[in-house]
Amino acid sequence: MDKIRIRGNRPLAGTIAIGGAKNAALPLMTASLLTEETLTLCNIPYLGDISTLANLLVQHGVSIKWKGYRPNGGQDGRAVELTADDITSTTAPYDLVRRMRASVLVLGPLLARCGKARVSLPGGCAIGTRPVDLHLKGLERLGAEIELTQGYIDARAPKGLKGAEIAFPTVSVGATENLLMAASLAEGETVLVNAAREPEVADLARCLVAMGAEIEGIGTDRVTIRGKPRLHGAKHRIIPDRIETGTYLMAAAITGGDVELVGADYEPIATVARTLEGAGVEVSQTEAGLRVRRHNGRLTGVDVMTEPFPGFPTDLQAQMMALMTTAEGAAMITETIFENRFMHVPELCRMGANINVHGASAMVRGVRQLTGAPVMATDLRASVSLVLAGLAAEGETVINRVYHLDRGYERVEEKLAACGADIERLGDGS
Repeated sequence: MDKIRIRGNRPLAGTIAIGGAKNAALPLMTASLLTEETLTLCNIPYLGDISTLANLLVQHGVSIKWKGYRPNGGQDGRAVELTADDITSTTAPYDLVRRMRASVLVLGPLLARCGKARVSLPGGCAIGTRPVDLHLKGLERLGAEIELTQGYIDARAPKGLKGAEIAFPTVSVGATENLLMAASLAEGETVLVNAAREPEVADLARCLVAMGAEIEGIGTDRVTIRGKPRLHGAKHRIIPDRIETGTYLMAAAITGGDVELVGADYEPIATVARTLEGAGVEVSQTEAGLRVRRHNGRLTGVDVMTEPFPGFPTDLQAQMMALMTTAEGAAMITETIFENRFMHVPELCRMGANINVHGASAMVRGVRQLTGAPVMATDLRASVSLVLAGLAAEGETVINRVYHLDRGYERVEEKLAACGADIERLGDGS
């Protein structure tokens, strides 16, 4: 199992290319199930989660062609062509779905196009339970008949789906995406109330429009979809990854560096940028993307509460906590989206961080210097928070179980090394 070794305390300087958004690419790939024509996605990241979903789609009968890979050049980067002209299976088996919760996003498209779907329940998750009940209740509102049997969701709509008004009791990105896709092929009008407003949801909606769907209210919490009998193929460019952007903003800040993030977009991370500015970090827009550098002196502790978009994203909470471990004063970090999302705390404390957890909040008291230590990644975002801490620490940090990192960050050690970090990947025998 690979490890990453970092010899820290070096400021980052240079440029880092921001890739396509993983959390946009996954639902966009499942949207290919809605049409027999080819859906081409440009700027698709090269990640573990992308490969996992591709394997699932192939077993449904989707033909997938990868088109080139230019990590440091080319406006559209890597592209993929997905063609679901013949869906050979409407079952998403446990051994594939269990590897990634986003696999449940095949449920809506399969049900809408084929009138049936059998999808394994995703099961538990390291950062919380994340139930799929909102997905199922929404589909039932569209006329689906759903049974839970032997760990599977058995959904049927023999007469097709019918439009309806669906009010979500809580904001759910996955449920919004599943119902957006299902409603695109449903008869009549569907209204999603209290819909998720995340940029990745809006990106999916724009792609569906390019495929022939009629959608109003994109980017708002009230979305209206007028279903069509069929959708057609399209070409769509995936938005830049705001979580990767925020992560590298914090990497530059924690090392006292000066980095330009090429291809980054300010608007989706405006809340993060304002939070960082309050901590003493300068984030400015450039012709190519964003520039980040720290003001003179230590960072200042700032309080953070995770919220649905446009609030501070839960997927940047661990990275922000790592940043605050080196700040002057104290910072209260409150997690409101997922339970169990403080598993990085004991590992940061092994590096000398001063963090006390009280329920859903963590009090971080900054220390002058973190020290390198062997640590273990527990989930995707926790793993990259340990990378950030290692970049700022005195001495050597070895991060174990970095397969989590490969799920959501493309060539992270290459990108950081190009900016002066002393970082390398070690194989089993190292």
